[in-house]
Amino acid sequence: MSLRLKLLAAFAYVLVLVLVALEIPLVLSLSSRVDNEVRSRAASQAQVVAAAASARLGERGQLQRVVDQTGRDIGARVVVVDRRGRLLADSAGSQLRDESYASRPEIAAALAGRPGQGTRQSETLGTELLYTAVPILEEGRTVGAVRVTQSNAAVGDRVRRNVLVVVGVGLAALVLGLALAWVLAGSLARPLRALARTARRVEEGELDARADVCGASEQQEVALAFNDMTERLGQVLEAQREFVGNASHQLRTPLTGLRLRLEAAGLKSDDPAVQKELELAEAEVERLTRLLNALLTLARDGERPTLRAPVSLRSASEDAYERWLPRAAASGHVLALEGAGDALVRAGEEDVAITLDNLIENALVYAPSGTRVTVAWDEDGRLAVLDEGPGVPADEQRHVFERFRRGRTDRPGTGLGLAIVETLVRRWGGSASIRSRDEGGARAEVVLPKVGTS
Repeated sequence: MSLRLKLLAAFAYVLVLVLVALEIPLVLSLSSRVDNEVRSRAASQAQVVAAAASARLGERGQLQRVVDQTGRDIGARVVVVDRRGRLLADSAGSQLRDESYASRPEIAAALAGRPGQGTRQSETLGTELLYTAVPILEEGRTVGAVRVTQSNAAVGDRVRRNVLVVVGVGLAALVLGLALAWVLAGSLARPLRALARTARRVEEGELDARADVCGASEQQEVALAFNDMTERLGQVLEAQREFVGNASHQLRTPLTGLRLRLEAAGLKSDDPAVQKELELAEAEVERLTRLLNALLTLARDGERPTLRAPVSLRSASEDAYERWLPRAAASGHVLALEGAGDALVRAGEEDVAITLDNLIENALVYAPSGTRVTVAWDEDGRLAVLDEGPGVPADEQRHVFERFRRGRTDRPGTGLGLAIVETLVRRWGGSASIRSRDEGGARAEVVLPKVGTS
């Protein structure tokens, strides 16, 4: 998960917690407030009707108009009964006029002078009702009662509407908050992505690449530190290149002179023992020269190469075959070529040649005499050397590319051959690997980018 998504998820988590913590008490408060408001309004209207009816109990027309108006105002049914519980006025109509309501508990309580309010289930309507009953007083005496009833479903609908409004506001706040968090997270992640792109450019050898100093102060500090590190890295590599150039000249010259002197000394002496010692000395000088060349090649690791011309894998393999055929015959190996078609790769001709030389030499060292060593290529940019030696254990297949790492100490070598292969191939954006073959032996393979691919 990216940094931006992690920041967005964290912000969303906190925002949801805050909204839940705020909205649950608010919803409960609104529900209680709506219920209390409905009850209070019903009680006050019932008292108003009772006050108006106390002087109009004998005037049914006026009394009916009062209960009709009140019923419309509060959306409820309003009834007025006399002191014996007989119906005098009903906002629902006059069909039940003079019917006795004295048996209704709330009416009986109001006629006894006890106002009441509560809920009950209506069997006729099949719904829960909120009732409010108050006595009608005249000179301190109870002369009738007023009852106001309304469906609790209406109260529930009002509560639900308020809850939906609150939830809608919360969701809108959540969406706006997430949009703001997305923008803020993007502003935090953008400099880091730019820094990563710059780091990859430096990795590819573009040492003059620098990170943009932008963003928060901490991000600017990281960018400045990265630029300082890249600057110092460039200086170190430049000093290393200068050292490589100087060392190449200063060391190769005396080694060449030493080899020439040994050859001249061999021509002047007829003593077989002396000549043998001189030949051994020449072999050591040659070994020292190869080691020096290997170290200088590794020292150039990180240089950005320049492609002069694409390299044909077929031609490079055939040239390597010609170079190593005498050495293979002398060691008792059968050197072979195997490939179909050709591939032009983005690499230096000398680097490909050195890569093949090291892979073939490594195979000739570890494969038993009398076995076959094959140089293979394909049209996908793969170049491989196959042998019939002991193979490479799975836990060693990555380590053999480390510098001075040798598969077996009883065989000649410096432990730099495969390290040089990986260094050269990586310079051109390729890869190197080695694995054991099912039929026995090892397969050392490099993959180089083909011309026309990136």
